[in-house]
Amino acid sequence: MQVTFLGNPVTLVGEPLKVGEKAPKFGGVRGDLSVLHLPELIGKRVVLNIFPSLDTEVCAMSVRRFNKEASELENTVVLCVSKDLPFAQQRFCSTEGLENVVPVSVFRCGCFSEKYGLEIADGPLKGLETRAVIVIDEEGTIIYEEVVSEITHEPNYEAALEVLKK
Repeated sequence: MQVTFLGNPVTLVGEPLKVGEKAPKFGGVRGDLSVLHLPELIGKRVVLNIFPSLDTEVCAMSVRRFNKEASELENTVVLCVSKDLPFAQQRFCSTEGLENVVPVSVFRCGCFSEKYGLEIADGPLKGLETRAVIVIDEEGTIIYEEVVSEITHEPNYEAALEVLKK
């Protein structure tokens, strides 16, 4: 699949997942260096807010927005997924006062990139994850997915959150 970065085409490794598929298992590192495994969240709805790096304004805005929205969602966990180091993710969320999202680093989990098909294969962001939102229901099935076509654009928050209101 191709997306763009500043208007220039970039290719993703693999194929992004589709609605109706089971969300693949993965583990990501929290700020305290413990590992969160996706199966631990069965029984909850999970929003995966995936992005290249918190050190960009659009990525930071998406984390702030999902933090605000998550406070109003029942039985829902928002995981903010990137290859940023867990220390940087934790520092960002602490500094910003963001307590309704869980930052998860996949810097040492190649399985996330392999299974989710969102790693950027070329261009200046090669090796990072592209911007995407995946919503998973209580049974672990994907009920919404968006791979943002231009990495520098924000995701469609309303569409992602709408599936959680049904």
